[in-house]
Parts: sequence; C-alpha cells; structure tokens
Amino acid sequence: MKKLCSLIICLAATISSFAAAPSFDNESLSYRVMYKWGLINKQAGHATLTIRDKGDHFYARLVAASEPWADKFYCVRDTLNGTILKKGFRPGFYEKIAHEGSEDKHDTVKFSYSGNTVTGHCTRRVVKKGELKKNEKRTLTDTGTTVDMLSSYYYMRSLPFESWKPGHKETINIFSGKQKETLTFDYRGIEVVQIGDKRYQCFHLTFVFTGDGGKKTSDNMDAWITTDAARIPVQLEGKLPVGKVKCELIQ
Repeated sequence: MKKLCSLIICLAATISSFAAAPSFDNESLSYRVMYKWGLINKQAGHATLTIRDKGDHFYARLVAASEPWADKFYCVRDTLNGTILKKGFRPGFYEKIAHEGSEDKHDTVKFSYSGNTVTGHCTRRVVKKGELKKNEKRTLTDTGTTVDMLSSYYYMRSLPFESWKPGHKETINIFSGKQKETLTFDYRGIEVVQIGDKRYQCFHLTFVFTGDGGKKTSDNMDAWITTDAARIPVQLEGKLPVGKVKCELIQ
C-alpha cells in the first residue's frame, strides 16, 4: 500500500546508457485512487504528479492525499520532491514528507556517483503520536542503474518495451531513506485498458520489490503505460489485506 502511494500518490538497459534525457514537456498528471472490494468501488484518494525542466536537471513533485471518508481508517498526506540530472538521467536528490496513519516521516537521499558506483547519503526521521521514534543516518552503495521512488516513475517510461517479449525482466536498484531494494520490471505484453469511456492501448508491467537474499519486501504492483510516444502511466494496481487499490489517470 505504501509503495503504491509513493509511486502514484505516489518507474535501455541502464540509466547511464541514455544518449540524452527524455523530454516530459513540463507535464502535470492527475490521478484518482480507487478502493475496490467486492461491489465496493469508491474513490479513496487523489494525487498530482508534476515535472519541470530546470536547465541541467528536472524537478519532480508528487502530492497525494486520502479522501475525508478514508481519513477515518488510514489518513495519507504525502509529498515527494526530487531532482533528476539530465546528464545520464540520474537522480540527484529525493525527499519524502509523509503523514501515514499515526506516523510522520521525513526521508532524504542525496546521490553521488563515481564511475559505475552509486552512493546514497540518507536520513530518516519518524515521529509517531508526537514521540520521536527514529532519527537515523545511513549510507547505501551499489553499482549499476539506481533510482528512488519518484525518479523510478519516469525511468520506467523510457524502457525499450518495443524490443521486449512477454516474460522479459529488467532489474535495477532503488534507494529510500530506509533501505536499499531491488526493483524488477516483469513485462507482461500489450493490453487494452478502459478508464471511464476511454480505452488505452498499454504496455503492462509487474513490479517486484526484493531485499537481501531475494526476499520480497512488499506485494507486487502492476502498471499500464500507453504505447504512444507520450508513454503515460494510466493505471497502477496493488493488493491490500482486504480488497485492492487502483490509481487511475483522470482524463
């Protein structure tokens, strides 16, 4: 649930292989978050994702909130901020400011690079019911393609789906203020998705998050991205202990 919020409410073989940074034309995308369980199909939240061209880098922001009725069960107020360096299309800075349930969290990651080695200088602060629970600093290091939860959203849109066959898998690193994980994109093929009265031809991906030893760190998520040049993610879906949640593009 939390990863799904972060992705929408919050994704070439490696980032360093890009000849030039993709252009997102200072776009702004809005989503509704739908809760589905049996006959229940109700809007539980909303999110807006924006990206702006700042010369040598992009600045991205995700703002998300649960609806008043859902606040009574699990209140979400998330803001993700980040920069993506155009050179190599690599994350420069990531920040998550979140109120989720009874917890307030503030995570940051500052990225640095040396050859193929990526280092994340991370901080994490967690306050629960007014009491400081965590105030941590850590350094994460790995080699190869590395993203955060915000830049991953844009990275996935640059993947060479046209050359992939169903079953193809692509694995990268993902850093947060809390930990280092492995994110695997499992390509499922082309499908048609209907949202309201509009139909979209989409690439279908499943996201698999794992930690040390290959142990899954959360349930899988699915995304559908339009096959046209815009590569807009129109739908994300994830399971909950009861029911599931869908993030749908607002037309």
